[in-house]
Amino acid sequence: MLDIRWIRENPKALAAALEKRGQSPEAAESVVEEVIARDEARRAHLGRLQEAQERRNLVSRDIGNAMRAKDMALADTLKAEAAELRAFIQGGEAEERRLDKELENALAVIPNVPLDDVPLGKNENHNVEIRRWGNELIAARQPRMGNKPREHFEIGEKLGMMDFERAAKLSGSRFTVLKGQLARLERALGQFMLDLHTTEHGYSEVVPPLLVRDEVLYGTGNLPKFEEDLFFVPHGESRLGLIPTAEVPLTNLVRNEITAHEKLPMRFTALTPCFRSEAGSAGRDTRGMLRQHQFYKVELVSITDQESSVDEHERMTQCAEEVLKRLELPYRTIVLCTGDMGFGARKTHDIEVWLPGQNAYREISSCSVCGDFQARRMDARYRPTDEASIGKGTRFVHTLNGSGVAVGRALIAVMENYQDADGSVTIPEVLRPYMGGLEKIEAV
Repeated sequence: MLDIRWIRENPKALAAALEKRGQSPEAAESVVEEVIARDEARRAHLGRLQEAQERRNLVSRDIGNAMRAKDMALADTLKAEAAELRAFIQGGEAEERRLDKELENALAVIPNVPLDDVPLGKNENHNVEIRRWGNELIAARQPRMGNKPREHFEIGEKLGMMDFERAAKLSGSRFTVLKGQLARLERALGQFMLDLHTTEHGYSEVVPPLLVRDEVLYGTGNLPKFEEDLFFVPHGESRLGLIPTAEVPLTNLVRNEITAHEKLPMRFTALTPCFRSEAGSAGRDTRGMLRQHQFYKVELVSITDQESSVDEHERMTQCAEEVLKRLELPYRTIVLCTGDMGFGARKTHDIEVWLPGQNAYREISSCSVCGDFQARRMDARYRPTDEASIGKGTRFVHTLNGSGVAVGRALIAVMENYQDADGSVTIPEVLRPYMGGLEKIEAV
């Protein structure tokens, strides 16, 4: 959520940011005008309410003076005024809550402001590649794969270890049953990533709840704007949402708290199932495991002070890249343009892994710096310890999140990059200790 004071003082800057994100000038101006109008209505009401409260205090004093002077006529007049003021104030407090909620609702659907160095653009065609790794591996592995590398679902079905038909009987489309050594390989990938991030990258492992309250989803920006992308289950008279990513519970670990500055940065990681309705993705990636309602992902979350978040963003991206380097999976890293970024991000790096079966790079990680956008929604703060800020209160933390990486897509990438012409899959060396020393997966 953006700071209403910043919007009030910089309406043109917000309109320009919304245009960068793809809104028309008319739509951007309308958003700014609406939120400022709601802010002005709220502030005007608060002014009237404060005047009434001050007048009530004066009237109460004057009633006492009139009573002592035995001027009962004046006292009765003042009492009548006091009753009117009391009724106005009571109704005014309810109106204040209504206006507060209307302003909050307007702010809740405004996206974050991109950083200045984010490339301008409307869609994925305007994203900018910043580095590439493993090109030599693509050429070196080509002869072993045969003339036409298979896609992962062809490999998995030929191995007899990837079953989409039975998954559809159990749950419908966009679910998969993994069996045997492919199931073990997916588990090995998740364990390997967790070990790397906790032992070498300084992240603390967390096992979070998979079901969370609406206010937690609101804190990371999933509600109210993206409700259709979520799954919910009834919970008493309310509901709980299945997490679309561990970013949601991990980031909210600091909600409604003031964190000591010396504890920052805080770095969390978790391996969890993730649940997404994939609303709006009809017809996209309908075959295989690329786009699922349920999948595993290792999440990375950082909580930093305001000065460190940009550097932390690069660090997080490198931690995710290191997973692919250890697995020897070719990838490229891109900066998303203003029109392709997520709702809460100020800047995003996507890491795309090479899939020879598709002859294309596909996203396997997305690392974003959000500034204080989520922290305002969560009321997550820290108390600065630098001399210039001591005694000046608290600041909102900055939050970052990224995939470290998507386990299901890593499985796909391993299968396609390590496939052999006979349909078997060689296991990357770094994963063999997690596979009991197994070197190759073959059909049974």
